[in-house]
Amino acid sequence: MDRKKIAMWMYSNGGGDVIQNKLIDKLKERYIDVLSDINLREAIAKNGHIIHNGIKLDKLDLMFSYNAGEQTQYQLYIYKALNNVIPMINEYNSFELSEDKFQTAFLLRHNGVQTADYKLCHRDDTHHLKSIMKKWNKMVYKPTDGWGGRGLTKIDSQETLDMLMPFLNQMDLRYFYVEKFIDYDNTDYRVDIVNGEFVGCYGRKAGGNDWRTNITSGGSVFNREANDEVVALAKKATLVTGLDIAGVDIIYDREKEEYIVLEVNGIPAFATPEQEKMGLNFNDKKIDLIVDLIEKKTIKVEKERRKRKNRRLK
Repeated sequence: MDRKKIAMWMYSNGGGDVIQNKLIDKLKERYIDVLSDINLREAIAKNGHIIHNGIKLDKLDLMFSYNAGEQTQYQLYIYKALNNVIPMINEYNSFELSEDKFQTAFLLRHNGVQTADYKLCHRDDTHHLKSIMKKWNKMVYKPTDGWGGRGLTKIDSQETLDMLMPFLNQMDLRYFYVEKFIDYDNTDYRVDIVNGEFVGCYGRKAGGNDWRTNITSGGSVFNREANDEVVALAKKATLVTGLDIAGVDIIYDREKEEYIVLEVNGIPAFATPEQEKMGLNFNDKKIDLIVDLIEKKTIKVEKERRKRKNRRLK
């Protein structure tokens, strides 16, 4: 069997380096060699090639990019170009979609997946924002491209909205995205899906008087089992977004008495060593599913290349 070669950029903190080594070892058993630490920030595009330390990445069989904390606009720009010529995990279009909260919510609702009620309006349409405030009573302003809870602002009065508007205008935003504040118990489900299969689930709980469950906002992790309804909802959200790997955040809306998708993340973290000690034991299953996915995609690339070669020889 011909050996294949892929690029990998994996986060290293929180046990990511250990996960990377396990992935590399298992991929080698499948005759897949890995070029690790391929940070696209160090890549250049030149005459039809994308080059990283002298290696033409466009000649590889696949790239697996899995580092949310260090990604930049330049990397994403190269990521998009590279995805036009080799497979990526996740595919660029799906990853880009998941990075935009409005685009994700819009597509999910269009396909029958329940989310928080939302509004997107032009920044000059302050009258519309005020009418929304009167209708909803409480809402959350969300930067469409934020992550980890950064920039989320709870608006629970007209005075809060009036105070927020000058700040948002200074940021030169062209539009505002807000969601109705959901009546929930300050906990969520984080459900991991790989290649359409359920990997595992855990819960997150907001800290203190905060309402955000994100770990970076003071939230904490706890063991939580996902019921069939939650798993099915996570699978459908992943399918709609087209992600190979997804972490779907789900909460229970006590007012509507139903589960809703809060966010779909394209780079859901593995369990840290501390979390594994708590009983979060899905890492090995997630690694195996990712290895299977990479092998499947590289085999597909090899078959397509052989077809093109055979057509040229005829």
